[in-house]
Amino acid sequence: MLIQFSQSIDGFLHDVFVTNFTWWAVIGIFGQLLFMARFVVQWIASERAGRSVVPLAFWFFSIGGAAIVLAYGIHRRDPVIILGQTLSFFIYFRNLALIAKERRQRGRVGIEGGD
Repeated sequence: MLIQFSQSIDGFLHDVFVTNFTWWAVIGIFGQLLFMARFVVQWIASERAGRSVVPLAFWFFSIGGAAIVLAYGIHRRDPVIILGQTLSFFIYFRNLALIAKERRQRGRVGIEGGD
């Protein structure tokens, strides 16, 4: 029974990582690595600040990862990936817009406060 289980796992892993491994799989993995990188960046920024922080780079890694994984999902015709990543774009860009708005407002306060 253990030998059959081992052979089943071996066959599954061979199918996933050898038979079905294409350039699109490489692209999808790269997108996932960008998503992983955003959390590493966030973790390092938080450790340096001594509190939870979300740096600007987090949102750029999010957009890059979403774009690549969305392209992969479209190629695979996977509705789960397509819907999830499309919604993510709006969230990521909205966060960047809110950050830009806040920075503009802080800049105006600094200028007005200097009079």
